Amino acid sequence: MTVAPLTSSTDSGPDEVSARLLASAARLSRNAMTEIDWDAPMDPTKYGCSPEWSTLYGTPYWQEMTEEQRIRLTRHEFASIMSIGIWFEMMLQAVVIRDQYLTDYHRPEFQFALTEIADECRHSIMFAKATEKMVGTSYTPHPRLGRFGKFFMATVKDEVAYAGILVAEEILDVFQRGCMRDERVLPFIRTVNEIHVLEESRHMKFAREEVRESVRDLGYIKRQWSAVYLATAASYIFTSLVRPQAYIDAGLDHHRAISEMRRNHHFQSMVRTGCAHLMEFLDEVGLLTPAAARIYRKVHML
Repeated sequence: MTVAPLTSSTDSGPDEVSARLLASAARLSRNAMTEIDWDAPMDPTKYGCSPEWSTLYGTPYWQEMTEEQRIRLTRHEFASIMSIGIWFEMMLQAVVIRDQYLTDYHRPEFQFALTEIADECRHSIMFAKATEKMVGTSYTPHPRLGRFGKFFMATVKDEVAYAGILVAEEILDVFQRGCMRDERVLPFIRTVNEIHVLEESRHMKFAREEVRESVRDLGYIKRQWSAVYLATAASYIFTSLVRPQAYIDAGLDHHRAISEMRRNHHFQSMVRTGCAHLMEFLDEVGLLTPAAARIYRKVHML
């Protein structure tokens, strides 16, 4: 990204925001490796996420399940969400490193970008350990989506790069905020959620500022293309959060589970409400075009 030279401490934009975020990171960063007792036994009565955030909550299939089956389902669902989180956090790291590769290393923008990469590495390890402890397995996106991810990492820049980071993190944030205070959820998962929500709030602030800078002089055609590309990527990420294998591992008929999940109006409503702030921001910066909005509506993010 091309940025103007840093001329004074009163400059606004990415450098001013980054300097504040660097100070926040120094004060408030947390370490899941020491904060969580990874060897403590799990309470068999605790969920992996709040029941209301299960993709099947409120469906006929949910009503047929025993409490034990519901608990097992939410654990595999959230393990899948964290696994996909690792996937797009690795994409995030690659995009940020490429963007900052030959920039001004003395600037706060560069320094916070590397702080964000370090945070994402820790978050990915935290998610990996959490899935190992909770269900003993992890999940990856469909191979076609994996190939799309490689293309995305290699080609995106400027507004699509940072808006893509923002969208992916906001999607995960929606699920985690809904579960991190719920005492029905496994305590170590609540801590995982708290750590990620706290530290990702800085990352999202940074991404929003980068997006604002990138779209400032964006032409009409480029803005339309960027909005659709971003919405397409977001829809792929969102619809891949709970992998079919997670339903199988939870002991369910995955064909029926997927069918009922796709018709689950309760879950769709929860997602729309959770994504409202994200959609407001995209509208503010001109990346919620009519064509993009149709894509978001199709996956119930709008």
